[in-house]
Amino acid sequence: MKDVVPDLGSIHATVYGHVQGVFFRAFVQRHAGDLRLTGSVRNVREQSAVEVEAEGERMALKRLLEHLHQGPPESRVDRVEVRWGNYKGGFSGFRITH
Repeated sequence: MKDVVPDLGSIHATVYGHVQGVFFRAFVQRHAGDLRLTGSVRNVREQSAVEVEAEGERMALKRLLEHLHQGPPESRVDRVEVRWGNYKGGFSGFRITH
């Protein structure tokens, strides 16, 4: 039996729209945790945006991006800018920062 090597990566995403004051960061943290991703999410007040850094399996990252495009019920996502990168293992858990 072959060992399965996970396809790991990272994303840096900025989500624009009505994404502050609607529990967007908690929404991201919950979904990232469910997907076993590590990283952080924070508000970028001067841009009315939320910034997400996440690492883990690429399939899980793609699922997180689907959630970022959807957002929680009270939000409105206008656009999501994403940069893909290599996995670095720089996070422990998934945190909300400010």
